[in-house]
Amino acid sequence: MKSWISVSSDSDFPIQNIPFGVFQTATNEPKVATIIGEKVIDLSALAAHGYLDAVDFDKNVFNSCHINDYMALGKPVTNAIRAAIQSIFNIENTTLQNNETHQAAILHDVSKVELLMPIKVGDYTDFYSSRDHAINVGTMFRDPENALLPNWLHLPVGYHGRASSIIGSGTPIRRPKGQQMPAGADKPVFGASKLLDFELEMAFVIGKSNEMGTSVSTKSAEDHIFGMVIFNDWSARDIQKWEYIPLGPFLAKNFASSISPWVVTLEALSDFKVESPVQEPKVLPYLEFEGNKNYDIRLEVDIVPENGQSKTVSQSNYKYMYWNMCQQLAHHTINGCNMNVGDMLASGTISGPESHEYGSMLELSWRGTKPIAMPDGSERKFINDGDTVVMRGFGQKDGVRIGFGAVSTKVLPAS
Repeated sequence: MKSWISVSSDSDFPIQNIPFGVFQTATNEPKVATIIGEKVIDLSALAAHGYLDAVDFDKNVFNSCHINDYMALGKPVTNAIRAAIQSIFNIENTTLQNNETHQAAILHDVSKVELLMPIKVGDYTDFYSSRDHAINVGTMFRDPENALLPNWLHLPVGYHGRASSIIGSGTPIRRPKGQQMPAGADKPVFGASKLLDFELEMAFVIGKSNEMGTSVSTKSAEDHIFGMVIFNDWSARDIQKWEYIPLGPFLAKNFASSISPWVVTLEALSDFKVESPVQEPKVLPYLEFEGNKNYDIRLEVDIVPENGQSKTVSQSNYKYMYWNMCQQLAHHTINGCNMNVGDMLASGTISGPESHEYGSMLELSWRGTKPIAMPDGSERKFINDGDTVVMRGFGQKDGVRIGFGAVSTKVLPAS
């Protein structure tokens, strides 16, 4: 397929993608949209002009500040809408291509709109599913010979996070404050975190609910997953170290998590499926799965100092995940937990086996013992005030690149 909208070779958004998000302009309220190249497509205007009449659905789902109602239509409908959009913008289709009046109402330059938080997140769960990351952290803080805790190879470890502080790309955050226990001290101190870190993650979004008391199998999991975003799960390492025993992360995590503006569907990512790592010991039957469930999605992280030159500090890949999405969802619901449309489940930090593939400053600087040199001559052990962290991700195969757009977040001083 090729679109009559111009798409550069390095664009995340060819006609094969068709992700979903929300935008607004100075004169228009928030609307559901997709994007091809550099053109944001107002789906409410597209529907209002009759271009989606071949699909039977409530067109009001596009007049919304979130895509939740759209996702809730179900995959038979949303996949039909996505196919219709691809047909409309196919270079062989001249209907809208030759109607400049309709184009003026439907198409917007991405540089002239504001992209908003695409999802109303009801509940959020964060997993801990990268083996390399878990081994790195276990090696730092425990016996390297026993880096993985006994349960790690038997189940996808996770915890419930805070949904209210998940924010869209471009929204700055403030350095969090909390209690810390300095090395050698006998009592905690209070103050701004000194060890602010990013966590390179991806998250999947629930598009189909299950009733309380029922479970989602690994076989049916993809029917419940609408799509994915890039996810920066900010972390205050010094606060976390003091607070996490016995119940896990709290203030160190709940102050902010940032996501990319476009939700890329599983259907758009299907060509990038790859084999999962071999799981030994053998998992319990409810976690067994068939077929390729991992995805070859290249990931990178840049640190951009205030008034300085950016530096790429991490280049990882989602294919390194030990526990895949289908296993995560199956485990999450095996006890009858009910998932709702808009719930978000994050992967946990994604690290690869090589040092440049580590997904956090904790690992990249190895607890601050190996500072990262920046182009301006400064160093980074963790993230400074004024720094902007930018994450990107895309899959590429047979000349087609499917990406997510960047998630960019600036760190402001503590209030």
